[in-house]
Amino acid sequence: MHELLIQNLSKFVPLSSLEAEIIQSLFTFKKYRKKQYILQEGDVTRYETFIVKGVTRTYEVDDKGQEHILQFGLEDWWVGDLYSFLTDTPTTYNIDCLEDTQVLHITKADLEILYEKVPKMERHFRILIQNAFIASTKRLSASLSRSAPERYEEFIKKYPQIEQRVANHQIASYLGITPQTLSRIRSESK
Repeated sequence: MHELLIQNLSKFVPLSSLEAEIIQSLFTFKKYRKKQYILQEGDVTRYETFIVKGVTRTYEVDDKGQEHILQFGLEDWWVGDLYSFLTDTPTTYNIDCLEDTQVLHITKADLEILYEKVPKMERHFRILIQNAFIASTKRLSASLSRSAPERYEEFIKKYPQIEQRVANHQIASYLGITPQTLSRIRSESK
């Protein structure tokens, strides 16, 4: 179960077998059932979470009860609320499982131990955060400047098999469009 994590952490920095053992000792494995929450609004984020198997969605609920999906998480992805994790403040997000999901969690205290014992992990997580910031900025820009069909096309490129794993209304929510608009876009693109 840790193999995928080690591969992920090795993307930006090479790891020795000793470093891999240290990493594995600091992560906790957990299984979640479909529809089970990893994180709920109002809770403080206690873990950074790596998805080994399954699909999650990160979303907010507005004052009208409307869900706004910010991110889908798939195998080999990290999910969580970094702001809540780093500041020990309640999150405004929910993260739930769209399939039975297996994850590896690391607490803030264990992450600090990881940085101390394997200093190159700070570089890995810095690069990861930089990439997340770039992706977030690109997504914001696209939502402001691109048409719904263009946003859908980019979404399909980013998540090629997602349509088989996620409900249409959730994809529409992620794109900021109605399910009817998504249906029209799909029929026009065939």
